[in-house]
Amino acid sequence: MRKFYALLSREVRSYFYSPIAYIVLIFFLLISGVDFYFQVSFMNQRPVQYTVQEAFFNSVFFWFAFVLIFPLITMRLFAEEFKLGTIEPLMTAPVRDWQVVLSKFFGALVFYLILWVPPAFYFIIFQQITGQPAAHSAGAYSGSYLMLLLLGMFYLSIGCLASVLTKNQIIAAVISFCAITLLFFLGLVQFILLDVSSATRDLLGYFSAIEHMGTFSRGIIDTRPIVFYVSMTIVMLALTHQAFQSRKWRL
Repeated sequence: MRKFYALLSREVRSYFYSPIAYIVLIFFLLISGVDFYFQVSFMNQRPVQYTVQEAFFNSVFFWFAFVLIFPLITMRLFAEEFKLGTIEPLMTAPVRDWQVVLSKFFGALVFYLILWVPPAFYFIIFQQITGQPAAHSAGAYSGSYLMLLLLGMFYLSIGCLASVLTKNQIIAAVISFCAITLLFFLGLVQFILLDVSSATRDLLGYFSAIEHMGTFSRGIIDTRPIVFYVSMTIVMLALTHQAFQSRKWRL
């Protein structure tokens, strides 16, 4: 485990040695801050049936920033190493391939989780200023952040797979963005097509990140999305491991 922790520490530090990390941080803080401001301003103008916390996690601003950050976070993971040739010393080091893959995945996950620390203070500050809770219950906060973790794990694993397939960071970002966007809009089909059967609608709802976030942000924890995202994350990481080994033997 010491080797894995050494690799993980290397990956986390590499984010903050790169300007892309600070660009992502500033971009995300700007979009999330604007989102929170507009949601509170809108709710001040008229009575609504949802909370500030639900509005924040289900807005257009939120999903725009959310889908966009994953290609930026993951595009350099393997692609940059292959391009610069630094992957070769790593491959000859006394570490296993799965340790390399998991260290890069969890390094990206740590950085992703850091992004969500400031928005948590938005709700605390809101409650301190207004004297009103931003959510109906603690379960609503827990559900929202649990879904953020599950979605983040799945989308980061897609980004890892995209990055291991190419030496070009831009191509890796485009591949992961297209795959994540396709999955995201697949869940929207049930809202666009009104003449589909109920069985088809239920099937498409199983892939709907918007529906899952809406459910979890109300404090309703459904085990089906948990099983889906965890299992798909494992599948994507297994494919990444296989692709990494394949490229390793070609070098």
